[in-house]
Amino acid sequence: MSEKNEEKRRFHRIFYHADAQLVSAKGVAQSCRIIDLSLRGCLLELAEPLAGIGDQPYQLKFELSAEAAIRMEIVATHVQGNQAGFRCAHIDIDSISLLRRLVELNLGDSELLERELSALGNFS
Repeated sequence: MSEKNEEKRRFHRIFYHADAQLVSAKGVAQSCRIIDLSLRGCLLELAEPLAGIGDQPYQLKFELSAEAAIRMEIVATHVQGNQAGFRCAHIDIDSISLLRRLVELNLGDSELLERELSALGNFS
């Protein structure tokens, strides 16, 4: 990644490899694998390349445990082969709480997390 992109990045990615499900607005579901996550989006590996980039919303669902799952509405930002990057368009309070804790545990720095959460509030 170039220095320019690094400077623009406001949110640290965590490498969280997990199986997930991507559901299109038309209800078509496909299995995928999370490559990394941030409070602002994710990078996914798909079984088949994404048809294109548009404003079409998708829903990403993945389980942290039998009792805890994260769901977020996402929109594709870039596609390269079978990998696609997405930005988070909407996430409910329960899911953001779980994602926040997951990021905090992986960053190991609650002060850094607080700065990212503040940036998230100012980013819209």
